[in-house]
Amino acid sequence: MSPMTMIFETIQTEGISQLSYLIGDDSSGTAAVIDPQPNVESYVQLSRKHGVAITHIFETHIHADFMSGSRELQSRVGNANIFASGEGDASYGFDVQKISDGDSFEFGSTKITARHTPGHTPEHLSYELADSDSPDEPWGVLSGDSLFVGSAGRPDLLGEEETEELTKQLFSTLRDYYLNLADDVIVYPCHGAGSACGASIGERPMTTIGQERKNNAFLQHDDFDEFATFVSEGAPPVPQHYPILKKINAKGPELIGHAPVVPGLPPKRFQDAIQSGQAQLVDTRQMLAFGGGHIGGAINLGDRPELSVWAGDMLDYDRPILLVVEDETQLDWVAWHFAVVGLHRFEGYLVGGMKAWDNAGLPLSTTPQLTVHDLKEHKSEFQILDVRAPSEYKSNRISGAKHHYVAEMRDGVNGELDLKRDQPVAVYCGSGYRASIAASVLQRNGFQHVHNVPGSMSAWKNAGYSIDK
Repeated sequence: MSPMTMIFETIQTEGISQLSYLIGDDSSGTAAVIDPQPNVESYVQLSRKHGVAITHIFETHIHADFMSGSRELQSRVGNANIFASGEGDASYGFDVQKISDGDSFEFGSTKITARHTPGHTPEHLSYELADSDSPDEPWGVLSGDSLFVGSAGRPDLLGEEETEELTKQLFSTLRDYYLNLADDVIVYPCHGAGSACGASIGERPMTTIGQERKNNAFLQHDDFDEFATFVSEGAPPVPQHYPILKKINAKGPELIGHAPVVPGLPPKRFQDAIQSGQAQLVDTRQMLAFGGGHIGGAINLGDRPELSVWAGDMLDYDRPILLVVEDETQLDWVAWHFAVVGLHRFEGYLVGGMKAWDNAGLPLSTTPQLTVHDLKEHKSEFQILDVRAPSEYKSNRISGAKHHYVAEMRDGVNGELDLKRDQPVAVYCGSGYRASIAASVLQRNGFQHVHNVPGSMSAWKNAGYSIDK
């Protein structure tokens, strides 16, 4: 007879840098999933691989950066309950079993205990992991968005009126809860590097209390005022989709049931759909392909994992999406990257891609690509626009560059930059991905001579050209 074992799986969703977990026990045949994202097939397959049934779905808090998959997973497996925080006056528009600080659940020899850890949100729970025969000696904690590797959950996502109180709660959570755990307790957070739910989150998928006690700047402040100043100065800009997803997740996301439906539209029907003005046109090909030829008015969101983040930040949640893709066999993969941030209404995709559009004799637009060498040689001929985050621009920049963060360009470019629409503009970011997004937005807003800089700041530095600091 084989020994009974604990099951522990980490599921990473790239792009949004999200970490969810499956914890189970093969002796009881039961398992829990913590903070699932909406493409739930990975959880189902893992549970079948280990021979367990998903019976519990736990949420650490009402998420802002991705669409919760709890209802989707419940619908998919058929016999699981959703457990969510009843702390902090949390309310939900769908059926959940509310739990409070101290509530516990057993999965074989593993005990999961909820701990109220507010600060990122008022209702936030973390889940301690302990052996059932020593429940007061946790060996791990699922920290959600309260404690990250080298960082902590930001307290400013619910608006200015709640930020001060949440900052106080975060200070207390970090000092009175986390710093009282033993150094060898393993921390399993909900996000890794790249998420805007915390400032400068570290790259490791897990950490320990001991490592964070020594190295995490959020845990080094004994004075609240100093802590509050540190937190406010380090926070990245709030993405536009965060408050939208907060409302969606509190109400209860719509059930999709499968990969999002994206109808195929031949070129002429696709053109008619564009001209109706009801949908927003997104081209998910890489920047060089987009630059070489695209449909006028398209925004370029290349199909890399970070597509999810930029779709949430740049698109209109009230309008369906028309898609241009490079490889139609990857359509489901692309569509899920929109759905994970709550965008799953598609008008259709271009059947046959840009080759079919070209063969139909339909009009093309281009975005010239400007190498860093040509930009250096002809610098005086261009209006140079840096579209990186404010902290990046402040750290270093190309001399003479104006700044406008790409995430704040979704509704156009304000007049403060004094950019002339009839004169050449060179757009750069860190590597060219965000610059191509911004260049497509500028073209959509009537700028006539927009150039994207592939490689952008990375290529500029590697070429040995000087920067301002």
